Amino acid sequence: MAAPDAVGGKRGETMNKVTIREEELELHSMRSQGAGGQNVNKVESAVHLRFDVRASSLPDAVKGRMLALKDRRISKDGVLVIKAQRYRTKEKNREDALLRLQLILDSVAVVPKKRRETKPTGSSRQKRLESKEKRSEVKLLRGRIDW
Repeated sequence: MAAPDAVGGKRGETMNKVTIREEELELHSMRSQGAGGQNVNKVESAVHLRFDVRASSLPDAVKGRMLALKDRRISKDGVLVIKAQRYRTKEKNREDALLRLQLILDSVAVVPKKRRETKPTGSSRQKRLESKEKRSEVKLLRGRIDW
């Protein structure tokens, strides 16, 4: 049985499935980028999803891990912005944005395992020194020969 972690949950295990309320999301539709036909100027099929991490109902441990992510989609204010324009319909792009948000939430719901420091064994240290000695000899033999 794993010991409880300081930030909640057990190390290396997923906390309960993280869910957020619909009210915490801002979904806006906009025109997609890229090539299109005559329809491109009148249809708003892309979806812009905004999720304020700091103001959300997520557990503090999950919020902290999410804000610590090195992700350019998270602003300095703690707002996650996902732009979905992969599909041609607004409904599919909405589903895609929500799925991508869920994947991010699932990744930060896992409590990272603590690293246990280990020391190299005596024999591995000995092997390392012997290999360094052999390599040194090989390199010395490549030098100039003095007659």
